Amino acid sequence: MSEFPTASEDYVSAGSPEREGRSSPVDVHVGGRIRLRRTLLGMSQERLGEALGLTFQQVQKYERGANRVSASRLFDLSRVLDVPISFFYDDMPEEIGGPGLGSRAPGGFADAQDAFGQDEALHRRETLELVRAYYRIGDPALRRRIFDLIKTMGSSEA
Repeated sequence: MSEFPTASEDYVSAGSPEREGRSSPVDVHVGGRIRLRRTLLGMSQERLGEALGLTFQQVQKYERGANRVSASRLFDLSRVLDVPISFFYDDMPEEIGGPGLGSRAPGGFADAQDAFGQDEALHRRETLELVRAYYRIGDPALRRRIFDLIKTMGSSEA
């Protein structure tokens, strides 16, 4: 090792999960974000796998963080799931990714998520079903009226 260790040398020397046979917290976070977006889209693991040329078991391993997602695969995932690559790192706790890695650009997908608060509301099945049902409404004017109704109901309870 040189006088100044590289990021990977520093990570390995700090008792990294790879050396102990466990998933990296970053890989688990990225996998969770893949699962979140896939679920929000109502897409099965099998369908995502087909779009990427993978088996559903490989998709499962990515989602659990058991397999690390390469840069080219992350690029493919961002196109298939229709999100920017930064989406997979959004909301990453600083203790996992360090300063700056969990930060987000203003106005991005993660800012829209902040409306749900810091709790796990976005991860609940009920929320996912509501979002799917909302986007199945074909008439944009009706969808907008329902959106306004829900916003009004939510603000009256606050």
